[in-house]
Amino acid sequence: MADMAPIQDVEDGWEDLQDVLGDHGGILPVTYMNSVAAIKALCGRNGGAVCTSSNATAVLKWAFDQADRVLFLPDQHLGRNTALKLGIPLDEMVVWNPFKAMGGNTPEQLRNAKMVLWQGHCSVHTRFTTKQIESARQRYPDVTVLVHPECPRETVEAADLDGSTEFIRKTINEAPAGSAWAVGTEISLVNRLAKHNPDKTVFCLDPVSCPCSTMYRIHPAYLLWTLESLVAGEVVNRITVPDQMQQESVVALERMLALR
Repeated sequence: MADMAPIQDVEDGWEDLQDVLGDHGGILPVTYMNSVAAIKALCGRNGGAVCTSSNATAVLKWAFDQADRVLFLPDQHLGRNTALKLGIPLDEMVVWNPFKAMGGNTPEQLRNAKMVLWQGHCSVHTRFTTKQIESARQRYPDVTVLVHPECPRETVEAADLDGSTEFIRKTINEAPAGSAWAVGTEISLVNRLAKHNPDKTVFCLDPVSCPCSTMYRIHPAYLLWTLESLVAGEVVNRITVPDQMQQESVVALERMLALR
């Protein structure tokens, strides 16, 4: 998902938005946690903030107290679903396509919008569909469908519940024995929930379970290699972030933490 919002594209888009909206109530950048440090820094130096799926609603409420519009990136679905919960209609949202001039929008469309959604998504959560929900209900008439808000709007609206990873985990762990749950999120979490709740029926909505290739890079064997290298005095895969980028990113993160 983070790769769908390269910082140069975001900076170019931000400059265009400033040109169009600077004298029309402005716009504030909000980025999902799943983004590169450079985008968090852009939010920090432009009055914006970071959010997670757990606090996206609170962060957007705060953002609209600061400006008339929000640029939400990089996940358009989390931005759209959260905005809908706040009562913002679809006709006040536009998608910003970085491969088109002005994101594929007219100046009038941008000025009339409250949400500018970056054209990015999670490749796992976009696999969950309304047809899968219909199939789950046919198999288990009493099933409760619970999905993550990174899913497309149609899927979220067809589900019984939607919420963050923590919400999904807590809801199923506290559910009564004998209940059935069809879950629309990453398969590893679904498998863990099923294992830890043997008295319930917990299964993934997608019958062809697609793991998150990025998450699967965090592998026990790689972790062991890293730890053994550190014990041996060798630092492998060191990540460095320029000082100014660190400082500006921290500003955006602290704005988010202050809302908790």
